[in-house]
Amino acid sequence: MSDAIRISPPRQGLASFIASAPRSWFWLLCADIYPALTAASLPWSTTGVAIFMVLWFIVLLPTLDLGFLRSLGRPASLLPVAFFALALVGMLWADGPLSVRLLGFSPVTKLLAIPFLLYHFQRSQRGHWVLIAFLASCALLMGLSWVTYFAGWKISATAPIGVPVKNYIDQSHEFALCLLAAAPLLLTLITRNRRALAFGCGVLLLGFFCNMMFVATARTIVFYLPGLLIVFAVRYLSRRLAVWFLAAGVAIGALVWFTSPYVRTRVEHSVRDYRLNRDTDIATSQGERLAYWRTSIRSIAEAPVFGHGTGSTKQLFEREAEGKSGEWANVVRNPHNQTLYVAIQWGMLGCIILYAMWYFHLRLFRGPDLPAWIGLVVVIQNVISSLFNSHLFDFHEGWIYVLGVGVAGGMTARARAGWRPDQSRGADVREVD
Repeated sequence: MSDAIRISPPRQGLASFIASAPRSWFWLLCADIYPALTAASLPWSTTGVAIFMVLWFIVLLPTLDLGFLRSLGRPASLLPVAFFALALVGMLWADGPLSVRLLGFSPVTKLLAIPFLLYHFQRSQRGHWVLIAFLASCALLMGLSWVTYFAGWKISATAPIGVPVKNYIDQSHEFALCLLAAAPLLLTLITRNRRALAFGCGVLLLGFFCNMMFVATARTIVFYLPGLLIVFAVRYLSRRLAVWFLAAGVAIGALVWFTSPYVRTRVEHSVRDYRLNRDTDIATSQGERLAYWRTSIRSIAEAPVFGHGTGSTKQLFEREAEGKSGEWANVVRNPHNQTLYVAIQWGMLGCIILYAMWYFHLRLFRGPDLPAWIGLVVVIQNVISSLFNSHLFDFHEGWIYVLGVGVAGGMTARARAGWRPDQSRGADVREVD
């Protein structure tokens, strides 16, 4: 009996330690660090993103409370969960094998991270770590891109010079996001007369812009970059300065046209593709995309309400490629349009959830602060680029959306609700009037 008495306190101490560990400063620090590491690895590695997000969920789950369940009632959190549930249930009426259904289900799973990110970063005061980590990582990638560009190095026979990792689409979307997201920061530094910091920030943004104009850029950037620059001018500049800013933008665009052989080549290539698609049967990127869209519309008409089920796009385009030759025989998994991709699998029901999610995520970012602007840029970038791609389901652009909406949305909600850190408890406490 005396031995039992001596052993009992250590056991109780261990149980108490395990129970209190998720509220310790180190545990909460890890819950903030892993999303930052995810953002830092996103421009470079898909494996790193997966590993850090799994570790983050392991650390995060013990910190959740009933407040998280209540937060799921908000549309910004509920709709990604509804999308996930629809994709899961949609496997029941798909015709393909289980492996194909899981392949179609996999791209949707990342959306489940949004409500967790929103809730965590509404409580955390370190959301800016994630944003800084992504900007710093992209800046490093931009520097390496310039080095490989001037050195003439290529990572593969098909990769363009100046794209050291992944592909030019991912790289240019990252740089466009950094350019737009950090523009208000440059403006703030200028107005506060922080000359050294403003100069450094300006050089960084100029590096991103010139890289897109002279090294590598995705054509979809042409559709959202001018519009977001107009939104920036309206939101942050006076009417007179906005006019001068837009006039300068037009002048810079003309200067780029005359000084960048890369931009002219891209435009000429697009015009050539259009003519080849109109006058010949040669497969071009524009012609293939239009063919995918026509095939998708025919498929949607066969099951307009609930679609053909999760993963059905793979079978659809496999059938479409049968009996064809050359590039027309290539098998793809998506029609390069987010709405069509969703409608094929889940019909009008899926489209309603998709557009409702985009709408309520846009509503998160109505505030004047920098996180609200960053979130707005992330959502608009995804919506417009998804007219020509399936970027919500693509790994790289999809995770940019998930992290951007989750982290910036949580920071914006935190600022709106008036939260402040309670240093004595290592947690966040609501301000009370």
